Amino acid sequence: MDFSFTEEQELFRRSVREFCEKKLAPWANEINEKGEIPHAILKEMASFGLLGITISERYGGSGAGFINATIAAEEIARVDVSMATAVYYLVEAGWGFLMDRYASEKAKEEILPDITKGKTFLGIASTEATGGSDIASISTRLEKRNGKLILNGAKTFISGVREATRYGGGYVTIVNTNPDLKNKGLSLCYLPVKDVKGITTSIFEQMGREGISTGTININNVEIPEHFLIGEWNRGFYYAMEGFNCARTLVAAACIGAAEKALESGIEYIKERHVFGTPLAKFEGIQFQMAEEYTKLEAAKLLVHKAAWMLDQMYAENRFSIGEINKAVATAKLVAPTTAFDIIKDVLTWYGAYGYTREAGLERGLRGVYSYIIGAEGAQNIMKIIIGREILGKEFAPY
Repeated sequence: MDFSFTEEQELFRRSVREFCEKKLAPWANEINEKGEIPHAILKEMASFGLLGITISERYGGSGAGFINATIAAEEIARVDVSMATAVYYLVEAGWGFLMDRYASEKAKEEILPDITKGKTFLGIASTEATGGSDIASISTRLEKRNGKLILNGAKTFISGVREATRYGGGYVTIVNTNPDLKNKGLSLCYLPVKDVKGITTSIFEQMGREGISTGTININNVEIPEHFLIGEWNRGFYYAMEGFNCARTLVAAACIGAAEKALESGIEYIKERHVFGTPLAKFEGIQFQMAEEYTKLEAAKLLVHKAAWMLDQMYAENRFSIGEINKAVATAKLVAPTTAFDIIKDVLTWYGAYGYTREAGLERGLRGVYSYIIGAEGAQNIMKIIIGREILGKEFAPY
């Protein structure tokens, strides 16, 4: 067993950290306050090879594996703990990879190069008003009519709606193509949204992640070409589950990055802050809590890095069953967001009154990470259901 990164991976981490600290960190406050990621920053990230990092070099991507994609997610979240930039990055990395793997060649040539250049946005449109994690209940319909694909329905709580309508781009969209077959009657397609007849959108005001929008996409008789179908008809459920495994691993990595930065800041603070003439770090109540949080973070890191490694092994060496991947990814996604939330909360408490200010920057991390506890890329109880199903057997699934 080898728990170390390769020399190339360590060099990659250093280069991404240097890039993020130089190019992204100066904008972190403005991203949060103005509620958007400057397009110039996205262009910089694209030039560095971060946008569409998992997309093949043929389409302008880096062709990176999930270990490197995970490293980048951690580093991005270290400098923008609000999760806004990390969300933009990870949805493109996770779902861009899926498109690269299953979309038609014509669709890939039309769509992927603009994503890797930072010109357009790519996201995932799954959640509907009736729920998010119950994929089998999706009601948005896709039908074939006269050589065209026609969509009707609505998607809600979708990341990047404003960005997609402003810059262009669209979504890997989960649709119902045979209601009688339930989850076996779902398909995937690419849905463009900018200046598309039949598309209307609205934006939610969020409690966090202000730098990237979340909204609703209404779809009324929207016509897309047949080559925008992703993979085979009625196989969308299985493709989507694969995509969620990729995206969830990167979500967990982003949470680890934000937590690591918060803990590092907290450790420096308790060493320097004196109370009754003694550094806070000497008080057992603080020191023991720091030791516990450090240990939890190290455990979460191992789970996240293992999930990324397993994904790379599955795709490169055909190792591991899909059940083993499901369990490893769900375990990482279950642990990382709550660990990050607890660490940021504790560090905020160490800071005292200063921690409660926006200037300290911790509150934006707390709000950003919380989005991954309550639902983004699968709520925590869904991760428990997946883990339980893979350990006990499908006959014990509650659905």
